[in-house]
Order: sequence, then C-alpha cells, then structure tokens
Amino acid sequence: MATHVPPPATTSPVAAEAIKPEKVDYMNLPCPIPYEEIHREAMMSLKPEHFEGMRVDFTKVLNQRFSLSHSIVMGPTEVPSQSAETIKIPTSNYEFGANFIDPKVCYLIIDTILIKFLAIILIVIVIFCLSKVMLFGRILTDGRLSARLKCDLSENFTMKANAQLTNEPHMSHGMFNFDYKGTDYRTQLQLGNGGLLGANYIQSVTPHLSLGGEVFWAGQHRKSSLGYAARYNTDNMVASGQIASTGMVALSYVQKVSEKVSLATDMMYNYMSRDVTASFGYDYILRQCRLRGKIDSNGCTSAFLEERLNMGLNFILSAEIDHKKKDYKFGFGLTVGE
Repeated sequence: MATHVPPPATTSPVAAEAIKPEKVDYMNLPCPIPYEEIHREAMMSLKPEHFEGMRVDFTKVLNQRFSLSHSIVMGPTEVPSQSAETIKIPTSNYEFGANFIDPKVCYLIIDTILIKFLAIILIVIVIFCLSKVMLFGRILTDGRLSARLKCDLSENFTMKANAQLTNEPHMSHGMFNFDYKGTDYRTQLQLGNGGLLGANYIQSVTPHLSLGGEVFWAGQHRKSSLGYAARYNTDNMVASGQIASTGMVALSYVQKVSEKVSLATDMMYNYMSRDVTASFGYDYILRQCRLRGKIDSNGCTSAFLEERLNMGLNFILSAEIDHKKKDYKFGFGLTVGE
C-alpha cells in the first residue's frame, strides 16, 4: 500500500514579505536629539525637581507675547558642614519673572554683565531676524538675577544665551550656545566666561542608533575633557551611554511597559574616585496625575506626585528619605496658571 507523502510546506508571499528585513535608507536617517539631552527620558523619570517645604507658583498671561510669574518658596536650606549630619536653616524667597515670546521679532537688544571679578564687560547684542524669539528673566529677593534667551536665526540655526548674576564673588557666569540642526546630525558650539570653550556633535548612523562626541576647554582652570556618547532607541525602549576623559561613566535605560507606565534605571561611575551610584525608578502617568519614584544604591528613596485639580491648577507632593544620613525632605506646592 503506497504511503501518502504530504507536499512540502510553502511560505505565503504575505509571510515572506513580513519576515523580509527592512531596507534602510542611509541617505534619509532621522535627526537625533541634542547631545546634552541624550539621557532625557531617564532624567525625566528619575530626577524630577524635588523640593522641601512649601512652594507656590503663579503665572499670569498678559497677552500673546508677555506673561508674568510669581514664586514663593518657604523651607529649610542645607548648610555645608564637615560632620556626617545634615545641618539646615529656615529660609524663604520670592521670585519674580517676566517672559517674552514673539514668533516674528525684528529688533532686540540685551545688555549682559558676564565677568564681575576681572572686569565689567558690557555686551550689547543686536539681532535682526524674522524668527521666533524667547526671552525669560528671573530675580529673587536675595539679589540673584538670571536671564535666558533663545532665538531661531533660521530654520536650522539657533542661538541660546543665559546669564546668572549674584552678589557673591566669582559666582556670576554667562554662556552662549550656537546650535545647528542638520538632516541627520546636530552640532553645538559653547562659549562662556572664564575661558570656557566647548563643542559637541551627534550623528545618526542607523534609524535607531546615534553616536556623538564632545570636547571642552576651561581656560581659567586649565582643564580639558573629551567625551563620547551612544544612544539606541525604539518605540518601546531607550538605552544611552556616555564616557568622558574625566573618569565619569553614565549609563541609562528606559523601558516603556505601556502607554502609561515606564521603568527606568541609571548608573553613574567615577573611575578616578571609584564612586558608583545606581538607581531604579518608575513613571506612571494617569488621566489626572503623574507619579514618579525611585530608589538608589545608597538607600535613598524618593517620590514626586503632580495632580491636576482643575484647569490651570496643579497640586504637587515631593518626598525624599535618606535613612543613612538621617535626612528627610517633604514638600507640597501649588501651580496656578498655564
């Protein structure tokens, strides 16, 4: 009796198309994120703006271009000490801010004092452009003044400047950044007081992988550094690493579990001092609130909650617990305005 031999299994044309490797167009790669934001997702999940005490932020929009902000902070401030215990003193501050955003500005003048301890340098910048300009200023009751400027000189070229002035000697500083965005790369040049020069470059080498490097020179301290970075991202994960000649190694990984939940971890290692710190955290986004928390290798745990009570009204809770140092920080705040 003849045995029936089944015909060999064949793969359908649709399945063959599905398993066919995707062809990569290396002439049309995506533009990577800026070099300084290579750990952006991990920083957002693991390092929210923790605070201690009470904080109230109020923003008043005057028109489409101008808005004013008021911030009140009341709580203890840590004082440097040689003992193992943390020393805190009660403080309070009021901060007034003014914001200017104009998509089509033709003339802008800014006066900035950069180096106070060597000489008073007055820089007058006159910008003629028809692109978006953003200007932010903040002043505190203790005399500290800060200002930030961002101007899109063209579709791909952006100039950013920031300055901080204080009454303390050698603590005022200023910085200029010039960013250029290409089709599949970004580059940046940095100029700052104290003879600070820096540059970085990041390039997409595949649709998911980007590589970059940076170099800087601090003329005042006669120090230089060279660094490299890599970032790999998909729709569900982001992995990034950074190494510098100063001995610092930084690694981070973020996994998107669902549309609302993300898990993140990072590690910081200093080859010179042999110090290493690792942390693991979560980021949970609900319909009305966002909850972030983490625990690190030193035993310090923290949590940060932002809840939307109403349109333009947010409630904030912040907590950090360090049993080893006997340092406990709790804060609550309100954010009014958009």
